[in-house]
Amino acid sequence: MCKMFYCLLICLFVAVAARAQAVEGDWEGTLKVGDAELRLALHVKKDDKGALKATFDSVDQGAMGIPVSSVSFSDGTLKFAMDNAQASYEGKLDAGKNVISGNWSQGGAAFPLEFARAKPRAEAKPRTPKPSDIDGDWEGALDAGGQTLRVALHIASYEDGMSAKFDSLDQNLKDIPVTTIQRDGAKLKFEMKQFAATFEGTIDKELKTITGDWSQGGGSLPLTMKRKAAPAGEKKPGQ
Repeated sequence: MCKMFYCLLICLFVAVAARAQAVEGDWEGTLKVGDAELRLALHVKKDDKGALKATFDSVDQGAMGIPVSSVSFSDGTLKFAMDNAQASYEGKLDAGKNVISGNWSQGGAAFPLEFARAKPRAEAKPRTPKPSDIDGDWEGALDAGGQTLRVALHIASYEDGMSAKFDSLDQNLKDIPVTTIQRDGAKLKFEMKQFAATFEGTIDKELKTITGDWSQGGGSLPLTMKRKAAPAGEKKPGQ
């Protein structure tokens, strides 16, 4: 009887330890490169044959569900690679703290990156629109050393504040979340931590242009954004 109980205890311990070392699930982390910050998410699960597979989100770049080329978990170490981005990660799981600590490697450089298990999120409450006179689409172009980059800003206002998304059209980056956006009279400022970039500009009296400077990497470039005309028959925000 005692021997049987001992065996059951050992089996139970092994089962609990195995669950503690499991890596399946959702993980979140923030990659810091200089002044830039990128929120990342990793989703790991098993396929029908029991092999690990994963997808990846670069939240602040609006890139979701990116396929992970390879993923493995052995002796408490997680490894995965994304061949299209020429990036890889290797980290050690601390089961007690539910974190994976390691390094993100890309472009010949390595950066510390810690993933923590994603916490259940409360259901997002619907936001009540409160359109302002600058809501809508704005377009401009950055002239960076002879290279022109077309950009677009999409502004929407709600009772609890203003929000925006950003496009870098020539880089095929769209609907990138703007970290913060603020308006003080004719002054508009927004920040994008994922690029360590800010814009500060002045809205003209006719609400047709925003003229200012784009700052990034210790330098700045002039940027004028013009309001994109609404489709025929569509009311402008605030009307």
